[in-house]
Amino acid sequence: MWKEFKNFIMTGNVIDLAVAVILAGAVGLVINGFVTDIMMPIVGNFAGGVDFADMKYVLSPADIAADGTITKPENAIMYGKWVNSIINLLIVGFVLFIIVKAYNKTKKPKAAPAPAGPTEIDLLKEIRDALKK
Repeated sequence: MWKEFKNFIMTGNVIDLAVAVILAGAVGLVINGFVTDIMMPIVGNFAGGVDFADMKYVLSPADIAADGTITKPENAIMYGKWVNSIINLLIVGFVLFIIVKAYNKTKKPKAAPAPAGPTEIDLLKEIRDALKK
């Protein structure tokens, strides 16, 4: 059983999958940094200097004691974080679209398949017609 497991783990598909998962994690960090640190400030600037993450709808405000401590935290719908997530999705989707489009241009176009000859049915029909004559 140990030998079978070792053979399974050492097959190319499992190794390729492991490498792909590790690279996907690294690429995910790079893309997240690009979106968060570069693109979102630009989007916020075009939106009038608004940081979407701070946008919220307060359901009940926080209760603050006389000494300044918070006795009951604020209850709010943080819709700005959701807006950030949507913008991140659009940016990442667009960047991936550009990457895949550029990758597809680097591929060699596939050669057109050679024209197929007559099928077996066509050949049998020709033999039948020849035999009738």
